[in-house]
Amino acid sequence: MPIRVGMVSLGCSKNQVDAERMLYKINEKGYELVGDAALADVAIINTCGFIESAKQEAIETILEFAELKKEGRIKKIIITGCLAERYKDEVASEIPEADAVVGIGCNDKICDVIEKVLEGDHFTAFDSKLNLGLTGGRIQTTLSFYSYLKIADGCSNCCSFCAIPSIRGRNRSVPMEQLFAEATELAVNGVRELILIAQDSTRYGEDIYGKPSLPELLEKLCTIPQLKWIRVLYCYPERVDERLLDTMKRLPNVCDYLDLPMQHISQHILNDMNRTDTSAHIREVCRMFKERGMMLRTTLMVGFPGETEEDFDELMDFVKEIKFDRMGAFMFCPEDGTRAAEMPDQIPEEVKQERYDRLMTLQHGVSLAQNKARVGTTCRVLVEKKRGSRYVGRSEYEAPETDGSIFFGSEEPCEIGSFVNVKITAAKAYDLMGERV
Repeated sequence: MPIRVGMVSLGCSKNQVDAERMLYKINEKGYELVGDAALADVAIINTCGFIESAKQEAIETILEFAELKKEGRIKKIIITGCLAERYKDEVASEIPEADAVVGIGCNDKICDVIEKVLEGDHFTAFDSKLNLGLTGGRIQTTLSFYSYLKIADGCSNCCSFCAIPSIRGRNRSVPMEQLFAEATELAVNGVRELILIAQDSTRYGEDIYGKPSLPELLEKLCTIPQLKWIRVLYCYPERVDERLLDTMKRLPNVCDYLDLPMQHISQHILNDMNRTDTSAHIREVCRMFKERGMMLRTTLMVGFPGETEEDFDELMDFVKEIKFDRMGAFMFCPEDGTRAAEMPDQIPEEVKQERYDRLMTLQHGVSLAQNKARVGTTCRVLVEKKRGSRYVGRSEYEAPETDGSIFFGSEEPCEIGSFVNVKITAAKAYDLMGERV
């Protein structure tokens, strides 16, 4: 009987792609992959270690599997991913149930790791982060009709609140030809929506081609006929310019949608965050989006050290002014090893929470008004599933796992993964209702 291997992958879509590459190698080696890692002989936990809530989820998951091992339901536990990379010594010493704790530089050697733990070895291994493979086969874990394409790994921005550069290393882009080949294979296998991801997608190609090359990459990917939507996530405001937006607007299968975490609008907060953009340019970027009728998603942070009521009021006024189509927010959390964690004027937790609640209440009203404005319009919807008598899908203005959905009725059966036209008939703050036309 073959050894059963299961994986739990936590955190972001970039981590998910890493998991898919490991799963491919494990399958190629002849191990039996099981969907439920609790039923495996060897459980691999691909952790996230970015923010406190993600770290806590990773720890809780590890402890759950440690208990399963004590009960004899699984034999071996391997911990990898960002938490393992970031807290290698702590994870290894505090979780003795883990048979191996390995860094992201060992992902390509995951089969060797499995073999060693099955032989009874108990060890840690941390190769250079730069050894993380950025290409190769994948076993797709998303729904069959959409997939992520990781165009780069690592980050060279060095924001004062963020530990990603220390965890993942500097920005490394994947050569365009390799991305084109991977995207083509995904498309041939049924992917219709390709979602480009990186720690900073707008920096793509800088290290290879001497300049940011996202527009050129989009041009190339748009020649793949099976791809109906190409979506771009995780961009950086400073590197958004008219060339990028005009390219996106011109290419028919690139979604009129960009994910652009801005973090704040107060200039002194941006400076303390080590964000190299200016408040004036951020406003200019917003203007460029509005001018082109494109959907803009952003993420904002409240409670950064030194954030005054005046700073927060400026942020609130900014949200009122811009009326973001999509906006998320989170409270500042001091991350080990970051400059912001050591800054003076840390904001009390209750103040952070109060500001977060005020900001999200404001955005709730903005989102509701934006969605109500879509009532009566017709949009192209990707059908994701059926729930009861109604179907659930997304337009080009909603990213999976992040934004709301469109719930709609149809007199005729809809094929999952197909595109249909839906007239919007009603709106909530984050979801829309409609009927197929």
